[in-house]
Amino acid sequence: MFEELLQGVGEWLKGRGPDSDIVISTRIRIARNLDIFPFPNRISTSEADKLFRNLQEAAGKSKTLKQLKFFRMEDIEPLDREFLVERHLISQEHALWPKNKAVMLSEDEIISIMVNEEDHLRIQVIKSGFDFVTGYRLASKVEDEIARKVKFAFHSDIGFLTACPTNVGTGLRVSAMVHLPALIITKRVNKILEFVSKLSFAARGFLGEGTQAIGNFFQISNQVTLGLGEEEIIDNLSSVIRQLRRQEIEARRYMMTKFRYSLEDRIWRALGILKTARIISSQETLQHLSLLRLGMDLGIIKGLSKELLNNIYISIQPAHLQKLQERKLSHAERDIIRGNLLREKLGGISV
Repeated sequence: MFEELLQGVGEWLKGRGPDSDIVISTRIRIARNLDIFPFPNRISTSEADKLFRNLQEAAGKSKTLKQLKFFRMEDIEPLDREFLVERHLISQEHALWPKNKAVMLSEDEIISIMVNEEDHLRIQVIKSGFDFVTGYRLASKVEDEIARKVKFAFHSDIGFLTACPTNVGTGLRVSAMVHLPALIITKRVNKILEFVSKLSFAARGFLGEGTQAIGNFFQISNQVTLGLGEEEIIDNLSSVIRQLRRQEIEARRYMMTKFRYSLEDRIWRALGILKTARIISSQETLQHLSLLRLGMDLGIIKGLSKELLNNIYISIQPAHLQKLQERKLSHAERDIIRGNLLREKLGGISV
């Protein structure tokens, strides 16, 4: 299955959904625990095995879940685990500590369920573009179909019980991956993200919690689940994302009006580096690709398709490069091969 995934870019980066110029993708994540097992940090191997069997039995009787592939994390090679992280299908923690863990994946990469991460179940649905509603409907459907066969840990006063108190209640985390290069360039982003934080939303990096905002990408998510309903959580974050999108559009207009030539110079220089570099890191590549994406959105760069750009975004990631080469690569080797790939992909784009 992983080799087949390598041929595409993944749902999170398809760029086909609403407002996908700035809101790259949206994610719904529901945390649930089965009432008859200890939390994952205390679960034994025999209990984890029983939990796996229960989930596989539930999936076999579910129209939606029976199409998902079930993998024990310990059976997945470390490189493939990192590959799944880069595709936003599992967390870094799930990849690093695979004991007693599993994952269930749909072939279209829209649904993934982490088993025994922080909670027994982390049901995740990713949709391209600004589309919380479709994602939530599908995530709720998955949850309902599992709940027909197992019983979740629930308290009548506080709601669903989770390993971390911040998830107690609905157990719902919603997030959006947003691309904010203009706010970065105009140095407005820090004040805006401070405001977002005061509203009890978190801004994280490219690969989620604990990571940096590489390539001008941010993941914005809710931090509060207790005392709020699912629709209220989604509505609140949707409002914040709409504000961020408006601010980014205004910053882009400002740059095009006040210093267009300087902006165009920065964008064309980025393309020139990517077309000619012999050695280049993934972090530097993502920064330049961010400018290319901005240039395409503003009509400055023509002759480059979003499909090709998105393919490059995912292909230059360390695990993806190694899978494409079918061998392990040192850090230095990856930087050289990344340069080769970029020159090959972008060679036909005129500067």
